[in-house]
Amino acid sequence: MSSPSSGWAGKGVCAVILALGTLVTGYVVVTAYTVEPDGPWDQHAVTGSRVVSGLGLALRTVMALLTWVSVKAERAHPWWYAVPAVPAAGVVLRLTLLAPQP
Repeated sequence: MSSPSSGWAGKGVCAVILALGTLVTGYVVVTAYTVEPDGPWDQHAVTGSRVVSGLGLALRTVMALLTWVSVKAERAHPWWYAVPAVPAAGVVLRLTLLAPQP
């Protein structure tokens, strides 16, 4: 039988992992938004923004899976599902409607 402190420790570890993952992927998402081409000749900036956005979406997917595992193990509250969903929507917008134009 586990003690109450081990339950809190597990929840704390999950919260720290999810929070750190969110910070890292948040940085990637912000980087995707800060890349803007200097002009019509700057195809490298457009490609860089797409690559970083794709990386952000991949990291968001990993974070969503970690969140799902944590919630199923009852180590995280279901509101943690919103944490990877909101920036993922931002990445999808950057890849579609708000994509930089060369």
